[in-house]
Amino acid sequence: MAAAGAQKAGLTRMRPLAGLLAALLIAQSGTRISAIAIPWFVLTTTGSATQAGLVAFCEMGPYVVIKAFTGPLVDRAGPRRVSWAADVVSAAAALLIPLLHLQGVLSFGALLALVAVIGAVRSPGDLAKEVMVPEAAERCGLPLERATGLEGVVERLSGTVGPAAGGALVALVGPMAGLGVNAACFAAGALIVAVVLPRGMGRPHERSATQGADAGTVEAGYWRSLRQGFAFLSRERLLLTLNAMIGVTNLLDAACVAVFIPVWAKESGHGAGAIGLIMVAFSIAATAGSLAAAAVAHRLRRRPVFFLGWLVAGAPRFLVLASGAPLWVVAVVVGAGGFGGGFINPIVGAVTYERIPPELLGRVRGIGQAMSWAGIPLGGLLAGVAVTGLGLTPVLVVAGIVYFLTTNLAGLRPEWREMDRHRGKGRADSAGPLASADAAQPAS
Repeated sequence: MAAAGAQKAGLTRMRPLAGLLAALLIAQSGTRISAIAIPWFVLTTTGSATQAGLVAFCEMGPYVVIKAFTGPLVDRAGPRRVSWAADVVSAAAALLIPLLHLQGVLSFGALLALVAVIGAVRSPGDLAKEVMVPEAAERCGLPLERATGLEGVVERLSGTVGPAAGGALVALVGPMAGLGVNAACFAAGALIVAVVLPRGMGRPHERSATQGADAGTVEAGYWRSLRQGFAFLSRERLLLTLNAMIGVTNLLDAACVAVFIPVWAKESGHGAGAIGLIMVAFSIAATAGSLAAAAVAHRLRRRPVFFLGWLVAGAPRFLVLASGAPLWVVAVVVGAGGFGGGFINPIVGAVTYERIPPELLGRVRGIGQAMSWAGIPLGGLLAGVAVTGLGLTPVLVVAGIVYFLTTNLAGLRPEWREMDRHRGKGRADSAGPLASADAAQPAS
């Protein structure tokens, strides 16, 4: 009886993080499925890599722009409420695509519009879930690096389940089935947030809910809140450099997923199944890397692990696709990159959560992620144009070189020495009280 009671207490203690991670896993898996289904649908119906890139642009363009401005909304309304509402609307928009296709009225313009709606609404939903990670870790009594490591595991698992299911659905049933599953995943994520998370979790931060009172209007409070986020981030050189570097790598990663890999699979004759295979290889290895990071990252120096992960996860993926190597070789190289990449996001998350005060977390993280994701909408679009004009192989080689230079040259900047400085301290302990944007002082 005592053992059963202790086990039940342990499960209850882990409920906040377990529920949040489950919602993330389901919603992100659905997004990964659509990331295969939509480009393959466009490629097979139009034969145009440029139009496939345009679809990716129409989803990620609104995603990035809205994320820059949605932080005050998440801080003010509360991340739980925002997450639930965003998943419900995303489910409805995703379900409309296969329904319109079945009726024979899905034009390319309508597809672009619905994809844009999904991207726009998914942006605050993703941010809201991420903002709840530190609260969940605190409620469960876990170190922040372990919680962000588990968040990385979930991200990688979704990258395993999603592509595997997406590749199978596209190959066996067709791409529209993937969009139906995507809608179901969004709906399930909304249900988990509403039912499983503890009742008091994800509420508006007390300061954020009242900070607009001095301004006299909601509008003034919103813009004041946004200025506070920009002011804080502008004096955080480490976060600025981190976001700028990730912005370049995200552009290249988006180009690889949206255009390079699908075009490679089509030109090589491997088909849609190969897309799922190499994405699964990357994600399984990345899941192992994230599990290792969750277990040991809080004992390691962050900076050398961070840059070693980039060295393994970056350029080799592009160069092996350009080499004409057999499918199994591509899968092995991509898998090795996935293991190295599994250590990156937990470190990024821990550094970010540590350096941002809780009352600023939504808006500062939203602005920072908008910076680091700014290249994603352009990735597929530019890649489609480049591949159409120059061919796949030369573009892959150039992309690999740029990836290598970006991740290595950025590491020479002096602010990277601050990456380990906050270890052992509370989250943003030294950040001080919330200051107005007009009175912000340089960080010490």
